[in-house]
Amino acid sequence: MSNGRMKVLIIGGGFGGLFCARRLGRVDVDVTLLDRAAGHLFQPLLYQCATGTLSIGHISRPLREEFARHRNVRTLLGEAVELDPGARTVTARRPDETTFTLDYDVLVIAAGMQQSYFNNAQFAAWAPGMKTLDDALSIRQRLFTAFEIAETLPPGRDRDAWLTFVVAGGGPTGVELAGQIREMATRTLANEFHSIEPEEARVLLCDGGDRVLKSFAPDLAEKATRTLQKLGVEMRMGVHVTDVRRDGVTVTPKAGGPDEVHAARTVLWTAGVEAVPFARHIAEVLGAKSDRSGRIEVDPDLSVPGHPEVFVVGDLVGRDKLPGVAENAMQGGLHVAACIRRELEGKPRRPYRYRDLGSAAYISRGNALLQVGPVRVAGFVGWLAWGFIHIAFLTGVRNRVSTVATWLATIARASRYHRAFMLGSDSMPEQRYTWSAWDAPTPPPEVQPGPGAGSPDHTPR
Repeated sequence: MSNGRMKVLIIGGGFGGLFCARRLGRVDVDVTLLDRAAGHLFQPLLYQCATGTLSIGHISRPLREEFARHRNVRTLLGEAVELDPGARTVTARRPDETTFTLDYDVLVIAAGMQQSYFNNAQFAAWAPGMKTLDDALSIRQRLFTAFEIAETLPPGRDRDAWLTFVVAGGGPTGVELAGQIREMATRTLANEFHSIEPEEARVLLCDGGDRVLKSFAPDLAEKATRTLQKLGVEMRMGVHVTDVRRDGVTVTPKAGGPDEVHAARTVLWTAGVEAVPFARHIAEVLGAKSDRSGRIEVDPDLSVPGHPEVFVVGDLVGRDKLPGVAENAMQGGLHVAACIRRELEGKPRRPYRYRDLGSAAYISRGNALLQVGPVRVAGFVGWLAWGFIHIAFLTGVRNRVSTVATWLATIARASRYHRAFMLGSDSMPEQRYTWSAWDAPTPPPEVQPGPGAGSPDHTPR
């Protein structure tokens, strides 16, 4: 694409990057979209993939397929790791640990946020977050494996621990996960086991606030609480999860008092977010201010102060308390594309204005919340509105049609058709690419020959 046209480099294929690249698809510029997954993920439905309602294909679409008809847009697989603002280049890392360099005239940072464990990174080993497809598949494995292991145990503390699920964080994702786990236990799995009663599974929802869904109106949050309690979710408000271990969690009341220790073999973390490492690197090399979570301070047009060629969109924008929701990322991506087009036409940029399109949260089958300005809807009507909104924003006609068909089948029957999970193999190391060397599989230790080696009882496995 070395034809003298403006080069636009977009980091991230989420809502912000996708909508920016789409709008520039027929503009006289060369666009490169760099993403570490090579696909667009519809994050608002990630929890439905984790709990077996939807498949990976329902909520994701390859970026190459999305932009196949846009000849001025190329998509590349890689993770941005270093910015040189003087040379206007970005160094990216391939999955095999080698690197390559991309140059730009305009840089759009739409890298999004990652799960935050509030300086307790060790929690991640036992409490996966909910940000990527890998997270969703990991959670699916943990959820369904927990019931399978419980089926093999006699009644007692060990079985109870496997049938106890703790969700940290009372925002939309935490509420949706907690509701889905209870619905799965009481509806989908209810008649499939012989030794256990899945309906007895405990789901604890923990949050530091005085109510769930703090971004919603209090009356809607109260309705959500009643629906969750009716489902059987145990609410733990005004507490912090202060320790996560292999076999349980410790919960500390904010107002003081003794800690609560819960034996639980499945813990899911939705309690906070922080900037990805590359965003923090961007702020450092550009001399930009950022908040505690790593959101970057920007000018009214979403460009970084002193660097009009660098834009930030989506969750990473640290301005005007913009919400970390899909609508903000979409609108930000469209705004940056409009700024680029106006520049090509010799027109000045306009400031970014976010239009609040409302919030929605799924509680259970037939129950959802929708808040759009003064309009507040809950229950069945909210559930229908929630469905229409999510279908409208799914990427690709095939994804929309297949998702609607799957939802209709799930409504008609209790089954969840995407419950398959894999436990991996212990007989041979996995041969896979990885983003960091420390994440590579550890080879099995060599077995030293000893007395009787080679007999059936001593054969290495």
